[in-house]
Amino acid sequence: MDRFAAMEAFVRVVESGTFTKAADAMGRPKAAVTRLIQQLEAQLRVKLLHRTTRRVTVTPEGMTYYQQALRLLGEVRNLEATLTQTRRGPRGRLRVESSGTISRLLIIPALPSFCARYPQLQIELGVSDRVVDLLSDNVDCAIRGGGVKDDSLVARHLGDLDYWVCAAPRYLERHGAPHHPLELAGASHAMVSYFAAPSGKQLPFVFQRGTERLEVHGRSQLLLNETNAYLAAGLAGLGVMIAPRFVVEPYLASGELVSVLEGWQPEARPIFLVYPPARQRDAGLRVFIDWVLELCASRTNVWRRDG
Repeated sequence: MDRFAAMEAFVRVVESGTFTKAADAMGRPKAAVTRLIQQLEAQLRVKLLHRTTRRVTVTPEGMTYYQQALRLLGEVRNLEATLTQTRRGPRGRLRVESSGTISRLLIIPALPSFCARYPQLQIELGVSDRVVDLLSDNVDCAIRGGGVKDDSLVARHLGDLDYWVCAAPRYLERHGAPHHPLELAGASHAMVSYFAAPSGKQLPFVFQRGTERLEVHGRSQLLLNETNAYLAAGLAGLGVMIAPRFVVEPYLASGELVSVLEGWQPEARPIFLVYPPARQRDAGLRVFIDWVLELCASRTNVWRRDG
């Protein structure tokens, strides 16, 4: 039995929750991964996993082994990286998740310089607004908006997105411009709203003016859960929208959107780069994190100016 391969297979199964996902991540047949785990349990003379037709759970002994195996694998990879990457530079696959807006307007336009600097790194950029499970989906890091609820992840604050309230001229011709946020809850106006996946819950518009704070659940004919589609709906005149300042500025300059509700400031949204602590020893992830932090610090037009 290849002890190192068996240890890696066990860690992959624990993190992904299934033998199938672990096998896909390792590029091995499922039967080979199953055999490695069986050999490992036989060698250790202890049951590491409980298996049913629907799920795989870790035994108490398995969790102890997982924690130590994760540390040992990390030390081995760190040693290999130290010996080889000074000469060759970071290499391999890096899986990143980010929203459509951040990907399209911030990350992707700047990627040529990163790729030129690290030609041996392959970036897999998953573009969506869904919240992925980094461990089970085998994701190295994600760029997320809002608070980070998972305490098991390391979170690096990139900045706070500044939001503006806008509407297309064709919408304003039909409905007029609202003068107070509460008008958006009435029958004379409509909002382009965002809903959270997978709950389907409509997210409210939150406004601030001085010490006053309003949460508005307005009337919406259209709810979306992807940022680029949300922008397209606002441009089509389907309702009043709230979007990041750096996203809507070109459309305000061209006249395709008009700013409304002057004096009312939509609530800022913090953006974080998150990753599992065990992944931070990976040289490719380290250079990507440093690059994202440097990029975000240089793009002062993206973040709320008042800090």
